[in-house]
Amino acid sequence: MPRTSRKRSTLANRAIVASAALLLGGGGLVAVNVYASAGEGDSHRSAPRTQNAGQWMSTIDCPDVATRDQLTNVPEAARPEVDRNLALIDSQITEAYKRFADERAQIQRDPGFADNAILNPLKDKRAATLERIALSIGRVAERPQGLEGLAPCTLRAQGGQGQNGGQQGQNGGQQGQNGGQDQGQNGGQDGGGQNGGGQAGNGPEASDFVDITTVQPNVKKARTARGGSKGTFSTNCGVNEAGKFNSDNVIVAPGVSNGAHHMHDYVGNQANDAFATNDSLAAGETSCRNQGDKSTYYWPVLRLQNGQNEADANADGGGKEGNVGEIQTPSQVTLTFAGSPKSKVTAMPRFLRIITGDAKAFTNGDANANASWSCTGFENRQLKDKYPICPEGSQVVRSFKFQSCWDGQNVDSANHRTHVAFADQNGRCQNGFKAIPQLQQRVVYDVPPGPGFAVDSFPEQLHKPVTDHGDFINVFDDNLMKKVVNCVNGGRTCK
Repeated sequence: MPRTSRKRSTLANRAIVASAALLLGGGGLVAVNVYASAGEGDSHRSAPRTQNAGQWMSTIDCPDVATRDQLTNVPEAARPEVDRNLALIDSQITEAYKRFADERAQIQRDPGFADNAILNPLKDKRAATLERIALSIGRVAERPQGLEGLAPCTLRAQGGQGQNGGQQGQNGGQQGQNGGQDQGQNGGQDGGGQNGGGQAGNGPEASDFVDITTVQPNVKKARTARGGSKGTFSTNCGVNEAGKFNSDNVIVAPGVSNGAHHMHDYVGNQANDAFATNDSLAAGETSCRNQGDKSTYYWPVLRLQNGQNEADANADGGGKEGNVGEIQTPSQVTLTFAGSPKSKVTAMPRFLRIITGDAKAFTNGDANANASWSCTGFENRQLKDKYPICPEGSQVVRSFKFQSCWDGQNVDSANHRTHVAFADQNGRCQNGFKAIPQLQQRVVYDVPPGPGFAVDSFPEQLHKPVTDHGDFINVFDDNLMKKVVNCVNGGRTCK
């Protein structure tokens, strides 16, 4: 989707964002939450469906269908229909969130209204969709049992679940006092720009940001043992200068337009959309300097919330779903394939699909959250569930480390996770998995200091930094993949 504006870093824009920071910062955000998070999580299953009208509801809490054991081994023949129905469940939650936000005042006056107008209709829709999932699997394999129990959702009160993400993902450090998402007295998701909240009324908010200079160094690296692979291979695919965006996700929701409900930045393969196939990707153009790399690399766009709208202000995946503001072109994108500290690596299979992070981590919990945030000059301090406030002259850095162990057989799996895994804390692959070159992405942005930016997200995820995620499909040709493996195993630095 073409943009109507480009990244601005003028003094005028810095003044706009600085003004917004005064509204957001310094503990001044005390407005009560009037918007909601409608998502899929497993916590508070025993909580009452509604609570007294004096307590704001902040989340529609639904069991996460896609990660259930019954759906980890969906037969190949049933996957297209199952994927379409899982995408429909996401749309149902998005619609419920919008209704919840629109009816917030009525719900405050009459909590029972939420049952009748939102939760019960949502349950009925989910039940019908879950039945279709069970039927589609049952046609080719044993019908999964118990899916109907995943239909009911609950309302969770403000502060009912914090993401106490003190453990720092792939870097293994501790965030100390800055870990976790504060949902205390200042932790409400503010309901609109006039109160200092997110521009679209669904986040982010003040406690989602932290001054990077107050964070203690927390990065620890596994030592490379004898027999490990110390080399690296870098591929230069630009920074999405062509402005390729869409709100599809061909890995999670193939064949479904707007399956992500938020915009993605794309570098590498230019043929990626909801309807891309292995063949169309192999035939696609690439932004990568080395034409042997037609891989696709994508992640949620980052927007500057400065009152400037993009061309998608009234589009699906954009303003219609709470993703507003000026999309920022990265100042730098680094794509590096690194080795294993404990072994040599083997070639990735062509068309291997990997997702790192969890787009629904705000409601699912942070078990699969993996992206991290920092600032140039401070990258020994990584944050998983906070956006950094960088000092003047320092730029915001998003980092993604992808799974580096592969099952040796499959290029994808039903839940898009079990065919790959992270190495253990000592850097070893477990359960018979093989080490593959690890994709490490570093995306840098020149944005004004202070809280005035956010990643796109599912609308119910409130633009939380913990929901950041990256997607990758390997479309290296065989010769280039051999070069990658030889460089990494040979301890060389190659491009």
